[in-house]
Amino acid sequence: MKRINQVRKLLLHFIWMLPLLPFQLSAQGFIRASGEQIVDRNGQNILFRGMGLGGWMLQEGYMLKVNGIGQQQHVIRKHIEELIGPEKTAEFYTEWLSNHTTRKDIEAMKAWGFNSVRLPMHYNLYTLPIEKEPVKGKHTWLQQGFEYTDSLLSWCRDNQVYLILDLHAAPGGQGNDLNISDADPSKPFLWQSEENLQKTIALWKKLADRYKNEPWIAAYDIINEPNWGFTDPADKNGLQEQGNQPLKKLMQDITTAIRSVDTNHLIIIEGNGWGNNYNGILPPWDKNMALSFHKYWNYNTQEAIQQFLDFRKKYQVPIWLGETGENSNTWFTQAISLMERNNIGWCWWPLKKIGINNPLEIKSTEGYNAVLNYWAKKGPRPTPEIAYQGLLELARNTHFDKAIQHIDVVDAMFRQVNSTATIPYKTTTIQHGTILSAADYDLGRNGLAYFDLDTANYRVSTGKGSAGNRGHAYRNDGVDIRMMENNKYTITHTEPGEWLQYTVHFSEAGTYTIELLLSAHTQEGALEFTLIGEEKAHRISVPKAFTKGEWKYFVLPALPVQAGERVLQVKFLTSGIEFQSIRFTKSN
Repeated sequence: MKRINQVRKLLLHFIWMLPLLPFQLSAQGFIRASGEQIVDRNGQNILFRGMGLGGWMLQEGYMLKVNGIGQQQHVIRKHIEELIGPEKTAEFYTEWLSNHTTRKDIEAMKAWGFNSVRLPMHYNLYTLPIEKEPVKGKHTWLQQGFEYTDSLLSWCRDNQVYLILDLHAAPGGQGNDLNISDADPSKPFLWQSEENLQKTIALWKKLADRYKNEPWIAAYDIINEPNWGFTDPADKNGLQEQGNQPLKKLMQDITTAIRSVDTNHLIIIEGNGWGNNYNGILPPWDKNMALSFHKYWNYNTQEAIQQFLDFRKKYQVPIWLGETGENSNTWFTQAISLMERNNIGWCWWPLKKIGINNPLEIKSTEGYNAVLNYWAKKGPRPTPEIAYQGLLELARNTHFDKAIQHIDVVDAMFRQVNSTATIPYKTTTIQHGTILSAADYDLGRNGLAYFDLDTANYRVSTGKGSAGNRGHAYRNDGVDIRMMENNKYTITHTEPGEWLQYTVHFSEAGTYTIELLLSAHTQEGALEFTLIGEEKAHRISVPKAFTKGEWKYFVLPALPVQAGERVLQVKFLTSGIEFQSIRFTKSN
């Protein structure tokens, strides 16, 4: 009888526990904070290697090369409407949203090595602006944003990639850096309107209720880069703000709203001053919370991140580099190495835009270039048809299949972080008549695959900007590459001591004549060509009379070469030489 009573007692206890089991079982399957670490569903440390989908739901003007009209999305849209009308503008944005991010992007990122993506959300895809609400103080929910998020989540789930939701554009706009949040200064900002604050809180509660049981959503990044001077209007971006109480209160209120429906998900907070000013905000107020910081254009030293390491240790809270990028491959490798040495997950910005310093480049169009020139007051107003076709083609060019893939960026973010080896940029087999583009030098770190004196932009640390690749074309190393009129690439802005390495495969042994296609300017130039393994470097002098804009093949002495892999090096002894290609001719 005693044993029967014990069994009955256990059964009653199990029945009493049944209502709690769904929460307990599901909570075990979620990303969460554990002391200084972010851990996975098995309690193991997880290092997020992520990419932000900037430009999809929220366009920033610089991503589209816009100048002369303002950088906010609503301003860009207004100017598009002036050119092609509201209906065709709506068509453009439908095409943009449909093409920009698809399953193929997530599959590619998974294959490259990313395990997470950050979705920068624009609130106006999920709810109406307060000025358009039919009933003041109420919230009209729009299906478009939720449907795009659901699709993205399904692609992430299928590829076992975590999704982090990021409110990038809050109702009214969360800062004076207007383009980041698509803010309109003619209307109340987030901090100037109780209605905007309540809509922000309600949106997060809506999102949390929808995704509370979804383990492939890793976290809620509740407000991106607030930048607002609460006590000193002159400190308009909140860099010196000491209290930050309105920001803290909003984030606490959002946390309360989320926790009323979702006790599973990690909540990520950001400080003022573009995410990094935590004065008055800490300590954290939730046990399942992490701190985000953002990092741009500064040195990749321990000192640069020490304050956040100190926060982590003092408050026993995980930290996460929630946004960074917009620099050279050298900077990327340095920054990721720094983060991973310190067990800090990271998320790059952005996946794609018009430009080379991201994994994918959106190709511009002739019609869109006409629009850009008109807005910048550098050209005539394009016809509605030219503008419409150019914009529509641009929107379709955002699709993964039409984007330009920059393998050098991905290589710098993953392989080069852990390896000093150099590998060919392209597989090049040398035969009679082969022409090797000068821009196809090896993949690898500066000083190993190439050497350039200007490799990254450290302007926040130095006060002096640098372009890295001053030609802004083809690759994102410090090597300066420009596109010529014939759509070929040339190495430009060369300086003494800089060099390039090429790993190639000679299909046959023999004697080869090697010619370098060069252009010079008003001063005499010189460079050296070396077949690695030979003691002799072959010098080429470029006459002073050889004028800029003209190209000429300079011939090296015939070289005996064995079949197989060989490494070539071209070293610049003077500045100003432009280098387009190497031609190989096998002697009979």
